[in-house]
Amino acid sequence: MILAESATTDTSVIVSLFWIVLIAAVCPLLSRLSRGYVPDAVLLLVFGIVIGPHALDWADRTGIDMLSQLGLGMLFLLAGYELDPKLLSGRSGRVAQASWMVSLLIAWGSVALVATTLSLGLSEAGFTAHIAIAITLTSTALGTLLPIMKQAGLADTRLGRAVMAHGAVGELGPVLAMSLLLTSRSFGGAVIVLVLFVLAALLIAAAPQRILARIPAIGRAIAEMAGGTVQLPVRVVVLLLVSLMTVAAVFDLDVVLGAFAAGLILRRLIGPEHPHVGKSLEVIGFGVLIPIFFVTSGMNIDVSAVASKPGTWVVLVLAIAIARGVPVWFSARYLDDGHFLSHPRERTQLALFAATGLPIIVAVTEVAVSSELISDALASTLVAAGATTVLLFPLAARLIGKSTPAIVPTTTS
Repeated sequence: MILAESATTDTSVIVSLFWIVLIAAVCPLLSRLSRGYVPDAVLLLVFGIVIGPHALDWADRTGIDMLSQLGLGMLFLLAGYELDPKLLSGRSGRVAQASWMVSLLIAWGSVALVATTLSLGLSEAGFTAHIAIAITLTSTALGTLLPIMKQAGLADTRLGRAVMAHGAVGELGPVLAMSLLLTSRSFGGAVIVLVLFVLAALLIAAAPQRILARIPAIGRAIAEMAGGTVQLPVRVVVLLLVSLMTVAAVFDLDVVLGAFAAGLILRRLIGPEHPHVGKSLEVIGFGVLIPIFFVTSGMNIDVSAVASKPGTWVVLVLAIAIARGVPVWFSARYLDDGHFLSHPRERTQLALFAATGLPIIVAVTEVAVSSELISDALASTLVAAGATTVLLFPLAARLIGKSTPAIVPTTTS
């Protein structure tokens, strides 16, 4: 009897995994057919809804959750690895931080205002529930935007650098806010725990440098075993990722914070002079783990709950555009952020890219649901709104960019 139950469980897990990896293989082809206007991430979510328990019920997350968590971690590790720390400092960093703070205030005020008129499915926690939703409205999906920006040839442009600056703050800000505000601890206690986590992360970052400095043979061994069947550098990076996710979990912080910190540490440790490590991580992340995360996130979306209140869905999409996009547009228009986006269309593109959010929305809603701050139905609607921004906002930005007149550089003879 026990063996029969075990065999049934194993079969259901492998069948679920089959559907997930099939979707992961098909979605890039469908995205290519749309010329990239329908992002791969959106298709993964949509097909996750289709095979999930709220639709065809061909797959469930039982036995897949750990892979999904690793996918979420890898997404934020790669985002942290791609992030130039200089973007968080200087003039552009200060402007991005100020615009995000304004976004959070606008989002919190908007949620508090409409919560009394819309049935949002909030708990009695009041301020904490409002803050949870406000954080989801202020995120920027930098990890999701990176492949879209690269595909559109915008990564190394003025617009691309501005998106990176606002995207960095739009990911780090919500992660820190989630760690400080969505907790059962007092604010002071949360700050102390966050400081302890930072100290632990710094120790983890310093340890490899000390070891390699004192025992150079380890560095040579890692370099020699970088290829073939060993791939030791990649194994060490995965160890770094899981270590910091574990530290974050032990401190009762969200694992997203640990993953993002791992990416920042990795960039400091290996830098751009070892591109093969970054390429290997992209293969593991975007090839295997990250698609699993997006498909399983789609499986959590209750379509009937979203369809029963389409007005709430539309309001949330507009709220994201206003709370996140408008402050970014004003900062690019009226503040000297060093990017000099003089054309109105460029500023509109920046605002649309900055208002594209999804992974943080998934992470925050999972925390909020587990803490009984919001209902499952509202969480589904928030994730659906985030998926809508990933579908519509980059598409609108690219269409606007195509209508922007090319600036021909002047030449002198």
